Amino acid sequence: MNFAQTGLMIRTARKQAGLTQAELAGRLGMSRATLSQLETGVIGDLGIRKLAQIADRLGLEITVRPRRPLTLHEAYARNRAERQEAFRETDAVLAQLNPGKLRG
Repeated sequence: MNFAQTGLMIRTARKQAGLTQAELAGRLGMSRATLSQLETGVIGDLGIRKLAQIADRLGLEITVRPRRPLTLHEAYARNRAERQEAFRETDAVLAQLNPGKLRG
């Protein structure tokens, strides 16, 4: 799921409905901060029921479809992120084995 695209669609639908984040959040029984994180695509965890509740209130629907293949740019970005995470994990292990001596 692409939370950045989902968040943009939710923000657009909310504004078309003439609602502020605070108004929509209040009607849904959630915090404005959670709604803001969703709209900006930075939310770490959001349950499907909560997402369905937001979509229903705004006249949107959730669909499930086969995933499209990654573009070359997306594949490179994913690979780069995975490599960086592997480096961080390796550095953490090395730091535990040799305190004060990290690779430069």
